[in-house]
Amino acid sequence: MTRRPAAGRWDARLALAAGTAALLLPLVYAGLRSLVLVAAGLAGIAVAAAGVWWVLARTGAIRALALVPAVVAPIAVVALYAAYGLLWVAVVSVLLWALAGSSARAALARQTAPEEARERRGAPARRPFLIMNPRSGGGKVGAFGLVEKAEALGAQVLVLDPAHPQDVAELARRAVDDGADLLGVAGGDGTQAAVAEVAAARRVPFLVIPAGTRNHFAMDLGLDRQDPAAALEALTDGVDLEVDLGFAGERVFVNNASFGAYAAVVQSPAYRDDKARTTLRMLPEILTHQRGPHLVLRAGPAVVDAPQAVLVSNNPYRTGDPAGLGLRVRLDSGLLGVLAVKVDNAAQAAGMLRGAHSSGLSRLTARDVVVEAHSPTVPVGVDGEALTLPAPVRCRIAAGALRVRVPRNRPGVPRAKPALDWHRVRRLAGTAGRTARG
Repeated sequence: MTRRPAAGRWDARLALAAGTAALLLPLVYAGLRSLVLVAAGLAGIAVAAAGVWWVLARTGAIRALALVPAVVAPIAVVALYAAYGLLWVAVVSVLLWALAGSSARAALARQTAPEEARERRGAPARRPFLIMNPRSGGGKVGAFGLVEKAEALGAQVLVLDPAHPQDVAELARRAVDDGADLLGVAGGDGTQAAVAEVAAARRVPFLVIPAGTRNHFAMDLGLDRQDPAAALEALTDGVDLEVDLGFAGERVFVNNASFGAYAAVVQSPAYRDDKARTTLRMLPEILTHQRGPHLVLRAGPAVVDAPQAVLVSNNPYRTGDPAGLGLRVRLDSGLLGVLAVKVDNAAQAAGMLRGAHSSGLSRLTARDVVVEAHSPTVPVGVDGEALTLPAPVRCRIAAGALRVRVPRNRPGVPRAKPALDWHRVRRLAGTAGRTARG
């Protein structure tokens, strides 16, 4: 038996107290008028959400007109509260709700030990081989002196020539044939995935150097994305993690494979030059099902017909991340995470803003996922790379297929954000402090 920290009880009690105060404050200062004001606030949110939906799903004059309710509705709600002299009450109530939520999550988090990835000591590589893309991340390879630092540690470094594209997977295979006993990449997630596949197949460790733009894989490994050179410490003081690899057809992904909306945007030639403008321009056609094939998602017994977007990830994204753009707590669960978005109206769009329990969002896990299309091929974004694969596309996960060499000392892996469970919070607030840690 493990004694539960007393701070967990006090966090739970603070959460209940703040939540109660958030409910009572409007009633005390506004009486029954508070119910009308709350209803007005909810109506304003609904109108604003509808406006946002029309902005995203329409073009031309309709999009311009939709900006009016999207902007005016929140302002009108604030003005209404100010007219009744209750704006400060609303602000304090919102802050109290925020305090209640953060305290509740802190209390619940104290009850669950973080799941640490299993590490084992890695034998130092005798002939490490690193591939570096000088253009990734706006030139991080040169800015951080990665070539010189890696060579000083005994690594052989191949710097890609942007003017002459090369097959990085073939380069990695040749390096192993020539005796390399570790493969590494300083570049984006797409390049990481291509070389990771070779490392897994040849059973050599894989070194991730976060020199790309987003570096999602590196982030979930706990690496320091602000200092790519820190990853090189794994060459002299490293440990190995066994992580999973995802497959979309025969293509490996370390992060995710996307279908529908995001895949269609990635396929656009203008996407790499202007991501935001290209996405905004293409969204109306995507959200109204005017672009891309009709999709059917099958994940175990679950079936989602005609989703606008599907994201299949190598391990599930953290709970509370409905966009699938945040963190994965684990990379070794042996499960694919699946997010499917099917939004047909403003009500569902408003629900999406509330989080993961919207009817427009399906969150699933499975070992195998099939994405069918009413066309012979389907656009797919594999770790941000635009591909076209034959339909149907079967996604699967290879558990523990990749051995990743990481520094012993690194910022750390993300922890799970516990879902808000007020029943547990109430029980925790009244306990004497003894429980078994799960």
